[in-house]
Amino acid sequence: MQILIALIVGAALGLAVHFQIPDRATRGVVVGPIVGAFAAGLAWMILTWAGAGLDSIWLWLSMCVAPLVVTYPVIILLRRARVAHDAAERTRLKIG
Repeated sequence: MQILIALIVGAALGLAVHFQIPDRATRGVVVGPIVGAFAAGLAWMILTWAGAGLDSIWLWLSMCVAPLVVTYPVIILLRRARVAHDAAERTRLKIG
């Protein structure tokens, strides 16, 4: 049940990343929290399966670091792809 803590913290950090990176209108508001929750949950699961207990600092640090390390690049890449795609579509449609 402690993995819920990791999922909630990961979602909160993913939401914070979503609001820190510009061009928020180019992606959905739930992309950051979902990616953050997935990264935190996966890190928590891997470390608990590896034998880390609740008293291990690595378990708690992974819950905070993994969402940031994963979510920033994913959101930046999605933003770049969407901005490039929108520019290409505007050019193709001769909108502006």
